[in-house]
Amino acid sequence: MNIDNVSEIKAGDPQDMLKHILALPNQLESAWKLGDQVPLGSGEGIRQVIIAGMGGSAIGADLIEAYVKTICSVPVVIHRDYGLPAWANGNHTLVIASSHSGNTEETLSAYDAALERKCRCIVLCTGGALKDKAEAAGSPVMQFVHNGQPRAAVGFSFGLLLAAFAGLHLIPDQEKKLHGAVKGMHDQMKSLIPESLVKDNPAKRLAGQLLDRFPVVVGADILTPVARRWKSQFNEVAKSWSQFDSLPEFDHNSLAGLDLPENVLHQMVVVFLKADANQKGNQLRVDLSRRVMMTEGINTDIVTARGENDLEQIWSLVHLGDFTAYYLACLSETDPTPIPAISLLKQEMHQARS
Repeated sequence: MNIDNVSEIKAGDPQDMLKHILALPNQLESAWKLGDQVPLGSGEGIRQVIIAGMGGSAIGADLIEAYVKTICSVPVVIHRDYGLPAWANGNHTLVIASSHSGNTEETLSAYDAALERKCRCIVLCTGGALKDKAEAAGSPVMQFVHNGQPRAAVGFSFGLLLAAFAGLHLIPDQEKKLHGAVKGMHDQMKSLIPESLVKDNPAKRLAGQLLDRFPVVVGADILTPVARRWKSQFNEVAKSWSQFDSLPEFDHNSLAGLDLPENVLHQMVVVFLKADANQKGNQLRVDLSRRVMMTEGINTDIVTARGENDLEQIWSLVHLGDFTAYYLACLSETDPTPIPAISLLKQEMHQARS
């Protein structure tokens, strides 16, 4: 496919995944405004927060956990499983159950456990069984409207959580920084849209580098969940196998595995994500780790975030990664929306229980 041909791009995207990627800045802003209107009560007495979710509904939680780590007054834990950890008990624990459909079985299990253990609860969903359970139990519901794949609703899952943390006074007000991040995405998007040619479009160029390769995305501190997001977008949008890793841990094990198997390593491209907001030690590690890998003959690249602060830099890279995965799907001539392997597994899980 010629990814400078807008007609060819649209023909290969019959369910219009591009529409959702283009809408991400507005989605993030809408989520913040919506979340600010939901009465959540007082945050007084909360000592710990668990965010329960899976897949696309959990990536917003990952981004929040990394972003608020240095400003939140309580610890935040992401839970991707059934039930809850044993320590999650009582009114001092806030459990936020996030499920795009409202029917994710692991998240429903976590919410049921939270009610049984008398935790405080907030629910994020478009509807489904989770909404029904929450309304019956009297839990606040942050309901949003989104007709698309959960992975395309990351602006909602992050923006609503950000509003919840701010509304409960667990973090300072974020309105100014949020609007800065939205503006930054709009400004950056001019160079990422299909009408922007390869020579001017960093997402198209990076997608070209990754075609028929094995992408490994490495991030540090606030960018670790962004690396996870890139990996999952390569998986679900481009149907490409991919992995992610995090610094500084990367330098204590992964860096040693540069010898074998040679046939795999030669097909690998390691993309390092970097931001001015990264800790100084991690910024240095990005540069030195890449140098070591290049010396060993590994294909590498560095992608640097745009923006004046940490929130702007996080979202500039989230949006760039979404566009890159989309153009990789175009180059591979694969439909970016359906996820047949995951759909089949869900169907078989349902049949196995019936």
